[in-house]
Amino acid sequence: MTTPGDHGRFDGYDVLSQAPTWDALTAGVVLSRLGPPPPLRYFTESEGATAAALLDRLLGQDVEPRLHLVAAVDTRLSLGMTDGWRYADMPHDGEAWCRSLAAMNEDAQAAHGASLADLDLDAQRDVLQDVEDHVTADHSDGVWHGLPARHVWSLWTRYGCAAFYSHPWAWNEIGFGGPAYPRGYKNLGLEAREPWERPERDARNPVPWGRRAAQARAEHQAPPS
Repeated sequence: MTTPGDHGRFDGYDVLSQAPTWDALTAGVVLSRLGPPPPLRYFTESEGATAAALLDRLLGQDVEPRLHLVAAVDTRLSLGMTDGWRYADMPHDGEAWCRSLAAMNEDAQAAHGASLADLDLDAQRDVLQDVEDHVTADHSDGVWHGLPARHVWSLWTRYGCAAFYSHPWAWNEIGFGGPAYPRGYKNLGLEAREPWERPERDARNPVPWGRRAAQARAEHQAPPS
């Protein structure tokens, strides 16, 4: 059982134990995600390093083991596998990624004298926080380096979350049972678990934690008194 950052909530659960129940094609697709990341095909090495730092901060990957998210994003862009739509005020996804990564490095250089990938975690978070501040700020009309910050943030999180939650280690973290074909499910309903599933270690309501995060964000953005 491996989870990103060792953050598992389902003790003893390992979705890979179910690999023998998958058909050969499905097993091949899933298990290939456990191999070494392929060489970059769309991003330059510099862009890849910046994207890796950005995605790790967005997905909270501050410690090992971590997923190599850049490889999945890079592969999608190289094959033109977008979500099938884009905002009218945004360039095509590939161009938007490259422009926003360059802008991140401009901000990092201006604030800390180094590219994003060369900064420590706290400095990287500061640079990223500035972009998030533009998402909700009124003074700039939400524009960041000529791009709508809200839509840049959407681009990053859509690609990042798709890469993260396509990996078996992330499935272990959330207790996802993996492909249901051809096995299927028989115990349907609330708290009705399959024999291979495990109960969540700490199943507290996440709403209070979300409210605390929202309050902290509001306090951070409030002007000094």
